[in-house]
Amino acid sequence: MPHSHSHSHAADTDVRPARGPVAVLMGFLLTAAVATVVGLVILWPDGATIDEIRATAPYAAEGVTFLDASVTGVQAACPDVTSRDEICGHLSAELDEGPERGTEVDVEVAPELSATGIGQGDTVRLMRIPTQGGTVPVYTFDRVVRVTPLWILGAAFVLVVAAVARLRGLLALVSLAVGGWLLLHFMLPALLAGSSGLAVALVGSAAIMFVVLYFTHGPSVRTSAALAGTLIGIGIIAGVGELGVRMALLTGVANEDAAGLTAFAQDVSFRGLLMCALVVAGLGILNDVTITQSSAVWELRAAGPTLNRRELYTSGMRIGRDHIASTIYTIVFAYAGSALAVLLLLTIFNEPALDVLSREAISEEIVRTLASGIGLVLAVPVTTAIAVLTVGSPPEDEVPAYERRH
Repeated sequence: MPHSHSHSHAADTDVRPARGPVAVLMGFLLTAAVATVVGLVILWPDGATIDEIRATAPYAAEGVTFLDASVTGVQAACPDVTSRDEICGHLSAELDEGPERGTEVDVEVAPELSATGIGQGDTVRLMRIPTQGGTVPVYTFDRVVRVTPLWILGAAFVLVVAAVARLRGLLALVSLAVGGWLLLHFMLPALLAGSSGLAVALVGSAAIMFVVLYFTHGPSVRTSAALAGTLIGIGIIAGVGELGVRMALLTGVANEDAAGLTAFAQDVSFRGLLMCALVVAGLGILNDVTITQSSAVWELRAAGPTLNRRELYTSGMRIGRDHIASTIYTIVFAYAGSALAVLLLLTIFNEPALDVLSREAISEEIVRTLASGIGLVLAVPVTTAIAVLTVGSPPEDEVPAYERRH
């Protein structure tokens, strides 16, 4: 999801847009908006179909339930990860719900859990497995319940954004919520129902960007220029990504989660899923680049009313090149961080570098990084050009007389 640069819209009132290019721009955006709405209508998944798919893949066996319990004691520390005895790798917990509520049970846990600092009073979720004949059920450890700390961090995030970015930051959070809703209620179910991953990525991403940019930054010509650049950037990322996926013969099944999904979602195209993930992953930084370039051009025009369009474009691209440089390593490090465990495992194996690159898990990240990078880099000159064409000049009476004569 995108983050916004703080910028003033004072220049919007000081600079008159160029009517002809703006009309072309709005025509393009109107066409894109209509295509997006039509795509949403066509691709929107049938709820009954999704429910059928979910019914065929229950989370647990029949009769198995999950109950919260409060930790009363921990014996999770082990001499080493490979050794276990009767004491290590266990914790005691009192059931907070269910038929045996108030009963204390002892369950086995991973020795590594002790390193997290889990202790008395923490909440865990246990899996209750009924036994035949009505005897005492079996309880096993499922997970630590982490909802409370996540809510605390979320609240802190909202407060910090509200305090620093104020109204614009809060609007960005609302836009983020709308984008998340579209992701959860349109894109994921559509992929699950077997729709084209590329089509879902293009339609869903366009819908998210229409909402995010106009709601967060306000309806203006500069926002519209950024939106046009973003939509073109999305198209470039999708096209390059599709080419890269096909050339590298990627299957989209490079990790355990994707492999597990194959057992329950036969209609899902995993190459399409990879394509959709590739496009969505680049949205936030793409939006950041385009809104910055559009704003830079408008501010440059307000500050330099006598600049011709070539000079304005050249000045805007100087800013854009700096942004490109910082964006490139931002993308690379972001993807490297997400694949750190895989990279660490491959380091242990001590494989030759070229052999490592051919592993699908690594190849996926490389294609994702390069496709996003190409789209982002090309979005800078495209957005700058659109902004330069659509920005006009300040009112003539605001330009000093000696500058008008020259």
